[in-house]
Amino acid sequence: MDQGGLRAGEGGRVTLSELHGSGRLAASYPLVRGLLAELDDGELERAGRLLSRLDPDEVLRAHPSTPVVAVTVTGHRTLGPLLAPLTAELARHGLLVRARLSDFDAYVFDLADPKSELYEARPDLVLCVLDPDTVFDEVPVPWTAEDAERALDAMVTRVRGLAVAFGGRTGATLVLNTLPLPRRFTAQLVDHRSRARLGAAWRRANARLLELGDEIPSVITLDLDPLLAEGVPAEDARLGRYARTGLSPALLARYAREVGHLARHLTGRAKKALVCDLDGTLWGGVLGDDGQEGIELGEGLRGEAFTAFQDVVRQLGSQGVLLAVASKNDPGPVQEALREHPGMALRPDDFVQVTANWRAKPDNLRDLARDLNIGVDSFVFADDSAYECGLVRHTLPEVAVVRLDEEPARHIERLLRDGWFDTRELNAEDRARPARYREEKDRHTFLSSFDSVADYLSGLDVRVRLAPVTGAGISRAAQLTLRTNQFHTGMLRCQAPQVSEAAGGPATRVLGIHSGDRFGDNGMVGVVFTRRAGDTVHIDNFVLSCRVFSRGIETACLSAVLSDARAAGAHAVEAVYRPGPKNSAVRAFYPDHGFTVTGEEDGVLTFRHDLSDPAGIVAPPPHIRFTESLEESR
Repeated sequence: MDQGGLRAGEGGRVTLSELHGSGRLAASYPLVRGLLAELDDGELERAGRLLSRLDPDEVLRAHPSTPVVAVTVTGHRTLGPLLAPLTAELARHGLLVRARLSDFDAYVFDLADPKSELYEARPDLVLCVLDPDTVFDEVPVPWTAEDAERALDAMVTRVRGLAVAFGGRTGATLVLNTLPLPRRFTAQLVDHRSRARLGAAWRRANARLLELGDEIPSVITLDLDPLLAEGVPAEDARLGRYARTGLSPALLARYAREVGHLARHLTGRAKKALVCDLDGTLWGGVLGDDGQEGIELGEGLRGEAFTAFQDVVRQLGSQGVLLAVASKNDPGPVQEALREHPGMALRPDDFVQVTANWRAKPDNLRDLARDLNIGVDSFVFADDSAYECGLVRHTLPEVAVVRLDEEPARHIERLLRDGWFDTRELNAEDRARPARYREEKDRHTFLSSFDSVADYLSGLDVRVRLAPVTGAGISRAAQLTLRTNQFHTGMLRCQAPQVSEAAGGPATRVLGIHSGDRFGDNGMVGVVFTRRAGDTVHIDNFVLSCRVFSRGIETACLSAVLSDARAAGAHAVEAVYRPGPKNSAVRAFYPDHGFTVTGEEDGVLTFRHDLSDPAGIVAPPPHIRFTESLEESR
């Protein structure tokens, strides 16, 4: 890499600094994610300073489909140093940030006043950055541990009130954080008992901040303690005194990385599957050369490190991450090792697919995406080979590549560094996902036994329930809008509070699509947002998981919505299609089902279906069996 740390590779590839110097950076923004992929922290910091000079509107003129995240940064102290790393971290995930920095110590006014510029900016994310001086600026001098405890209690109470007000005014996400406790405060108390009281009070206050997310759905509190435990300094003494910064630039950079993971999730770009190599990745040595008894696993320092890495992979799989293998090996010995090796933490049933052959890994990843019916951009690929990582990164730039090295003790850190599978909330649907994808493989096997798709669908015994979303279904409905990219007509990303509001509105409905068949229950696989205005029902969003494509479920549910609207006295149903990066396949969904185009602006299409003639409502496919009708759920 070059001195500026902005070169992504050799062989004459363009660098970030070259694009900036030639004035082509905005026009070349889709290349930025790849250019940032291999930068270390120092190089990423320099790249962030360069990228933060970009005009977001210039990028959007060249690439109008670039996902934009509007972020407002507010807090108690100087937060300008956060903008560059924030810009870089979002760019690493293909996102464009439109950032607004509030005035110094403006967070109370920003969040309390519904007419403040914060609310007028209509942000997606509000970062309210708290620091130790948020508390100690309210403590008298001299002070005691009890004084600090009172100030802590007042601060948390104030922040909670602001968060409650914020949640009632906007659908945005409010990001808070725990407060570090620097030694420069504890050391001012000369007796250890007072220091202990301060430490206990400080931890109770941080616990209350962390618990706010359970109480207020619009709040996420980032815990800074794990970052501090890695040796990131909480403060910079000189900058804290002269520039009035509350947190060190290093801590703000790591904070920005966590925000980047959150923004990736909120824009529907979270990853779904972890695909691992075997030799040098899940175990040491080469299975084909060393045999099962010769690989490093379970015994010895390196063997224990590989087993610890497998434990972490299995932990991810237990929370809904799809696990798969792509290895250059013969399949027989691989299956035997996974079944029989005594040090193996992962077994064949932990994977949705184990691919062992001698084909190029990008080809295997494409086939795996097809078999699982998900995009390759849902994959995280982990391998110890620089060659294989480079090949996948070059051939399939949508895949997130985790380059492991020859030191297995660092595998865990490298895999978890970027929180690829971070989600706002885990639910039962997440935990059941791997089993459901394994059931999908059984469906493909079942399909191969039929001469026609129609016979296959008839024998599949597809069951559908379309009913209003309530209770725990709120979280799953929000998740579907965040994670689904292909069958997503309105491209409306919703948080749980927004779904809850729509589900409880007098003229709005949120309908969950639940499906099952002879192979098992798929759970909630889709959601339809409708709104009644006069004699017209509007379909604002229609989302369906890629797991259940091509089974006629979408047709059956649309037919049910149309029939229900007519039965309720509506004269027409109107719908909208908003273009997204991957939803072009549903552009024709409404016209194919009897809707006519009524308008188009900036790629957004509006449609209308006249309900005067019931014969004009498309019939549900004959192989679909409804277990509950909308009429029954009213």
